[in-house]
Order: sequence, then structure tokens, then C-alpha cells
Amino acid sequence: MTNDFHNSRRENSSRDSAKNAAPAAAAAVVATGLSIARSAHAAGSDLLRLALIGCGGRGTGAAINALSTKANLKLVAMADAFQDYLDNSLRGIRSQVAKEKVDVPKERQFVGLDSYEKAIAADVDMVLLCGPPGFRPRQFEAAVKAGKHVFMEKPVATDAPGYRKVVAANAEAKRKNLIVGVGHHLRHEIKHKEAIPRIHDGTLGRVLYLRIYFNSSGVWTRPRQPGQTEMQHQVRNWYYFTWLSGDHIVEQHVHDIDVANWMMKDQHPVRANAMGGRQVRIGKQYGEIFDHHSVEFEYPDGTRCFSLCRHIPGCWESFAEYAHGTKGQAYIEGHGDAILTIDGQKPMKWKRGPDGHQLEMDDLFAAMAAGKPYNEGDYGAVASMTAVLGRMASYSGKVVTWDEAVSSTLDLAPEQWTWDAKTKTVPGPDGIYPCAIPGVSRAW
Repeated sequence: MTNDFHNSRRENSSRDSAKNAAPAAAAAVVATGLSIARSAHAAGSDLLRLALIGCGGRGTGAAINALSTKANLKLVAMADAFQDYLDNSLRGIRSQVAKEKVDVPKERQFVGLDSYEKAIAADVDMVLLCGPPGFRPRQFEAAVKAGKHVFMEKPVATDAPGYRKVVAANAEAKRKNLIVGVGHHLRHEIKHKEAIPRIHDGTLGRVLYLRIYFNSSGVWTRPRQPGQTEMQHQVRNWYYFTWLSGDHIVEQHVHDIDVANWMMKDQHPVRANAMGGRQVRIGKQYGEIFDHHSVEFEYPDGTRCFSLCRHIPGCWESFAEYAHGTKGQAYIEGHGDAILTIDGQKPMKWKRGPDGHQLEMDDLFAAMAAGKPYNEGDYGAVASMTAVLGRMASYSGKVVTWDEAVSSTLDLAPEQWTWDAKTKTVPGPDGIYPCAIPGVSRAW
């Protein structure tokens, strides 16, 4: 259950982020937001017990961010598919936070594909779900069923069946008054929170079209090791398998896709038309995913969003979102500043401010301490499904509607979740994995 894509250059700012504390007394953490999840254990105690599930780079960062708030938290359990990831994560967390905030003895260190179940059952109040996205729906469902508060990384699903499972579990979380945070950290960054309401209030005039980008040189690879089963190899290399990552349009570009939906007042597209493929990243170490996607999303009012994402070294790189209106444009750099340029006026500018990975934790625990409802599951699920819609259009080469996408029965995951399970994708005789062929492949 490792998710360490975020060790990459663009996403590994968690450990250096500003530690803006949630402005609440620790005793308030026992209030309304905890009443169901903590039950008898919470009586007489103001301590919130956390479990980290998925101990890669982003999981480690998320735990550090959570433990860096002023809420009275303690990390008491950890789970991962692999022992070495858990060990490395625990060392990293201990090096960054106060000693008294970490109490994870051997008996609360769980390893294996079923380790999340043991962590959820380890007398904890909240779980951080930070493993490969393909694991997210069943882990979220299990956590909600057990009455646990949840923070889960994006994306929250990699296919339509997973999306539907998350939507159903989130409805149950609301009924149980559970806190649900989703790792769309841009939603919490100062420059996004300043710029996007101005798009909504008409500062740019009528929005004509959007442009969003996540172009980079790519991420890590992990060569196949002697004795590995196919399942072990794929989980170790989760980024390159669609059932685990969703492809990089889903795992990475979902940040910008979520911002586009936000710019459109949290509407989702009604259809997508796309092209994509593999031109550079074609070796056996790259699994089955594409190295570039270009998608045209159409929103209900006809507004188009032009989406480009790429993993090819030596090319133009960008992590940014643009809105073009009848009176001007907005430019928001993912990890930089925001500028609104209005015709005939002085540009409005906002600095990035503190890293959103910390701010999202500050906001979550502030709401919990105040006993306020807090649920980011709906827009998190829609963003993931929007990205899946784009992938479906890219893989198939066809126009795909939202309704077709969300009703798809194509389940990408293996039938069983064991190390000897048969994966639905296997390499050919040359070790190369087959990939989608536009115009030929079924994508929904």
C-alpha cells in the first residue's frame, strides 16, 4: 500500500512546509465530530489516535503534516504492503515530529495486502489512506463501516466501479457524521482561494474556456526483482499500472482537473474527446500507461477545458491552470503564484503562501476541533471520475459521455487480493506490457 510518487520533485514539499497550527484547544477534539467514531474509547480522553495506511513518500508526508498541527494526535498504528516501506516511513516520521506523538510498537505494525483491515481495527479514531489509488475504494469503505474519520489522498478511485463504491461510502460517512478529508491540497492554498471566487463572481466576465497542464519528465521506476510474483511487481511499481494508479492523467493531473471543476462552480464535464499514447516511455519498466494525454472536456454550458499532461523528459514542463473570460484571464501556478489580468486594470497577484499539504491538515483538524461538519469526499470523487473520463476518451479514441463513464462495469482490479493473484494485465514474451490502442481498445 505504498504511494511514494510524491517523493518526486514537484510533490515532495511536505516535510519543509510551514506548520500553521489549527487554532483550537486540544480538549475540543473530543466534541461532536468525534462522538460516533471514538465511542467508549473517547470517554475521558482528548487524544485522537491515528493509523497511517500506505507508508510511501506521500503517506509519510501526510502523517508528518497531521502530527504538525496543534491538535492532540498520536500515531499509533501503521500498515503497508511491504515491510521496508513501513520501516522507512516510521524512521522518517520519528525524525520530523515530537517523540511523544509517535507510538507504533511492533504489534501495531501491519504488513501485507490485508494490513489495512488490521490497522483500522487497532483501536484508532482516524485513518490516513495514502496507498496506491486502486486500493482506496475498498479501504475507504472499510474505514467508514468501522466508524473511523478519514483523510485519503487523491485520486480516490481508478475506474467507475471504484468511483461508485467511494460515492456510496461517502454518503454513509455523512450519515455517521464522520470527518472526510481528500488530498486536493490546491483547494487549501491561499492563491487558489483568492483567485477562484473572483472567477465565480464575474471578475473575468463570462468564462470562455479553461486550460490546465501537468507536464513533467516522469517519476521513478523499480526493476523487477528475482522471485517476485506478478502481483508483487505491479504493487511495487503501482504507478505504471492502470488498476493501481489510473494512469498519470488520474494520479497526477487530477489536481488540475479538480481545479477546473472548481472554476466551473464544481460542475463536472458532460463529455470528453481525447487523444494520447506512448512515444517515449515504452520499455518493460513502464507497465501499461501512456506517456501523454490531450483531452477536451465539455461542461454543461458548453465551456471547454483543454487538458494536457505529459511524462516525457526534455520537454516544456508546466503545472498550472488558466481561465479565459470576456474581460481577462486568470493564471494559477500549481506550486507558485496566481495572477488575474483584467482588461484595462492593474493585475491582481497573490503569493502562494504556506504549502497546501500542511494547510489541508490544519483546516481538517480545525473543523474537527470546532465540531463542524467536514467532508471533501464529493468533489474528490468527482475529480477522480473526471480524470477517469479523460482516460477513457484517450484510451478509446472516442467521444465518451459522463453518463457512459460513470455507469461503466469495467473493473480493472484483479479478482483476488493476494500475492499470487492473477492480474488482468501481464507482460508479453518480450517483457513489454500491452497498452490501450485508440480505435481498438474497450475503455468502458
